[in-house]
Amino acid sequence: MSASTPPRPVRADAERNVTRILEAAKTVLADDPTASLERIADEAGLARATVHRRFASRKALLDTLFAQLNEQYLRALNEARVETAPPLVALHRVTEFVIEVKFSHRLIVDLVNRTQTGHAFLSDEVVARAELLFSRLRDAGAITAESPSWCLRIYLAVLDEVHQLPAGAPELGAGDDAAARTELQVSTVLGALGGVRPQ
Repeated sequence: MSASTPPRPVRADAERNVTRILEAAKTVLADDPTASLERIADEAGLARATVHRRFASRKALLDTLFAQLNEQYLRALNEARVETAPPLVALHRVTEFVIEVKFSHRLIVDLVNRTQTGHAFLSDEVVARAELLFSRLRDAGAITAESPSWCLRIYLAVLDEVHQLPAGAPELGAGDDAAARTELQVSTVLGALGGVRPQ
């Protein structure tokens, strides 16, 4: 191919195959995190060679799924304006978005929880921006915890617990489920980090 020849775009059927593979992977891996690419190919209804052509290894497929989740978390941080919004407002907004992501991408989230430890799956950018929010919360006097990294670990640990609560759990009370989970997450994290949410 000459320098002036543009690269060929990915064919539409190839894009559809990638989508089918990723959707099949979410389903299969949520049930069995050790499932092979061959099993994922069967679930997707595609030849094994097609899956291997798109994803050279199981790790490459997992990395793609984790990258999708990171993109959603980055979107949440962007929409919450963690760098510029008042920090308590940003915490509440990002929590609303993250809870929405956890439920709309439940299969990936469950897979992450079963295959990763801590926040190993989060990109450096997601971690840096989340830690910035906790630094801003500390500087505003909303929390007293000093380490943004520790704050993020506490936030994620509480988030997993809040996510796992069944609908109608006493901790959530009555009313809108997503709003109740957001409120429980924010109040619990602020309390754990030495802060109190203003009434």
